[in-house]
Amino acid sequence: MDVDRPEVRTQAGVLRGGAGRAGTAVFRGIPFAEPPVGALRFGAPRPARGWDGVREATAFGTPPPQSAAFGMDAFAPPDADDGDWLTLNVWTPDPAPGAGLPVMVWLFGGAYVIGMSGQPEYDGGRLAAEGVVLVTLNYRLGIEGFAHIEGAPANRGLLDQVAALAWVRDNIRAFGGDPDRVTVFGESAGAGSLAALLAMPRAAGLFRRAVTQSVPGPFLSAPLAADIAGEFAAELGLRPTAADLATVGPGLLPAAADAVGARMEEYAHRWGVVAHTAIPLAPVVDGDVLPRAPWEALAAGAARDVELVAGHTRDEFRLFMALDGTLGEELTEDRATAALRTFSPGTGGTGGAGGLGGAGGADGSGGEEAYRKAVPGLDAAGLYELVRSDWLFRMPSLHLAEAQIAGGGRAHVYELVWEAPGMGGLLGACHGLDVPLVFGNLRGGLPALLFGEAPPDEVEALSALFRSAWTGFAAGEGPGWPPYDVDRRPVRLFDTRPTVTAYPEEVSRELWREHVFGALPLLGPGV
Repeated sequence: MDVDRPEVRTQAGVLRGGAGRAGTAVFRGIPFAEPPVGALRFGAPRPARGWDGVREATAFGTPPPQSAAFGMDAFAPPDADDGDWLTLNVWTPDPAPGAGLPVMVWLFGGAYVIGMSGQPEYDGGRLAAEGVVLVTLNYRLGIEGFAHIEGAPANRGLLDQVAALAWVRDNIRAFGGDPDRVTVFGESAGAGSLAALLAMPRAAGLFRRAVTQSVPGPFLSAPLAADIAGEFAAELGLRPTAADLATVGPGLLPAAADAVGARMEEYAHRWGVVAHTAIPLAPVVDGDVLPRAPWEALAAGAARDVELVAGHTRDEFRLFMALDGTLGEELTEDRATAALRTFSPGTGGTGGAGGLGGAGGADGSGGEEAYRKAVPGLDAAGLYELVRSDWLFRMPSLHLAEAQIAGGGRAHVYELVWEAPGMGGLLGACHGLDVPLVFGNLRGGLPALLFGEAPPDEVEALSALFRSAWTGFAAGEGPGWPPYDVDRRPVRLFDTRPTVTAYPEEVSRELWREHVFGALPLLGPGV
């Protein structure tokens, strides 16, 4: 085989790829489903058609329509409506059908509204060079993928991911992969998607192992999701139906979601805690595609046969404070109080039962008091950051692992505590820090913000530790530390000197011990 122009035969036809990093072969822009436009708009994905001859697979597919957040819409401009979004990419160190290598499938994050598999930080060459076949994929985002609208299946973005995993099952052997050793890993919204896949009957049997990096807590009930979709449609003067929204080009829909996201707090009386974020979209617990929230489903044994690694970073919310300009600033006590009363467990707005021994009042004062009593030394900024980190990522991630164990499964837990040197160290162990460390792509773009233009040697060493843990887990050898149990609670702390210790966020764990994460409710009718 020509190492610079490798060819493989899939069920749909022959692909010709190119040379990737570190001696790997890479195949880009492989369609796993038909473009979801025209008559297929807002529908469940359909398998891609075959082709004659040799198809070039050297360029990434078109990114799905993007929110304007962080300028991501520039990568998928409004007139780019060809719909060729449902593609994936494969890196392999040995594109031979008999190689039998473990497979890792990546789900990117981005609040369910931004992201694309072609981002440089997701280049899979370094991971694949360590003996795995690495797959990245695009899925529908925003209104196209997650709005709960009449006349369309719920959670279309999740159904896209299932379709990609079915493609992996049917085709990955041609790239040297073993379809019986598939590990799915994802971060942020990608981890939330993966948590949903663990609970979805349609995804059962498509992967054996899962790594969730910073699972976000918000999942929406169907009434809440439908009410939010109604506001998206009203922004366009339309009804929230597939027929009405199909009259608007795909590239124009993200602006409607952005407009609603910019005024979320106006809907707090209807949407509760989610209205105090800028995230108007999330997986929907619709009773069909996603029958139950992940924590409930796993506790009932839905994924007991899937091995799980679940974790988070220590300082999850600092990245968002940096983005909104509050990091390093002196926050007022009023702002800390508002955050504590909004996001503490048992406040009536956090979407779950229990917490704080029932101490939370309707105004959230019980949750505020419990946090202040538990960490009396924290100032307003520290309290604000802590409760928002706990609500959004840290406790959902821990509870997912505990639910898996309760359901008879096995889980390993980690926390990244190493502090990024970028921005003078202000970011700490922030949200997203683990992504470049896992992929080993440590320069340029976001990695440069985190590590500086010349990453210190310890960054490379920590990245090697992450890569070996994830690839070892994918190979069936375990991640390198003991499984979690609710008595001893062993956790891997990723640092320059990694250790295994009892779960270190004991204050937060105890505060959230009785909380039940579930689908966020609609609090009241529209007005």
